[in-house]
Formats: sequence, C-alpha cells, structure tokens
Amino acid sequence: MSEIAHRNEAPRSPLAGTIQRDVTWGDCDPAGIIYYPTYFRWIDAGTWNLFFLAGLTPASLRAEYPGMDMPAVSSSLEFRNPAPFGAKAEVRSRVEHWGGKSFRVTHEIVRADGAQLAVGSETRAWVENLPGVGLHAQVIPETLKRRFFQPV
Repeated sequence: MSEIAHRNEAPRSPLAGTIQRDVTWGDCDPAGIIYYPTYFRWIDAGTWNLFFLAGLTPASLRAEYPGMDMPAVSSSLEFRNPAPFGAKAEVRSRVEHWGGKSFRVTHEIVRADGAQLAVGSETRAWVENLPGVGLHAQVIPETLKRRFFQPV
C-alpha cells in the first residue's frame, strides 16, 4: 500500500524510518564478519523505530490498545554482501503492506559505502493476549494504520 487517503484528507505517503548501526566485535562471527542473527536484531529495531516515529512507544501502545501485542509470525532476509567489524550500516524500514490482522515491514540494510548488505521483511500479527486462552488475532484499527502515513 503506497498511499492511504480518507474523505476530505490530503494524500499521504508511507512513513519510512532509518537507524544507524556500527558492526561491533560482539556482532561478528569467527570469520570477522557480521553474524547473521545480528541482522534480525537490527530489523526488529527497525520495526520499533517506525512505531516510535508514529508516536507509539511500548508503553503508549499498551495504553492506547490494552491487551494488544504484535508478535513476529514470519521473518526473512537475503544476505548480499559481508559487513566486517568496524563497518557502519543503515537500516531502512517501512510498512509495505497492511492486512486485516497482520502487517509486513520491509527492511534494507546498507553499508556506509552504499553496498547493500541485506534485504528482507517481517510479518507481524495484531493479537490480543486473552488470559487463559492465549493469543487471538484481531483486526488492526484504521486509527493505528493512519499513524504510519504522513501528509505528502
């Protein structure tokens, strides 16, 4: 979904976020390049960064939507280039698709020299945690979706 507009509203474009990351010693495998689970940590941070940009911290999310959570139900990455210890990278994230009860965030990780390190996505479900029952998918409120779009 590249645009969302409602009656009497100006066109809006998707919110996009970036975070800067340094490849530290603890991020690397014995070969001295980034260990693949590090990327998954970074894309999780990229998703949360989008929520922060939309004005939603974990505390405010729970206050506005009590009992709701957004666990990852799918995650995938394609690795394109190595990232050695000391490299600088940028994680670029945006919500690519809003479904009824889930959403997909795409991520691109780029080294400071412009080389694409990895591309991927994660799908998260919008669920209510019901005591004694567990997680139950719910429809994502339009008010929440709208926060991820900005005026053009």
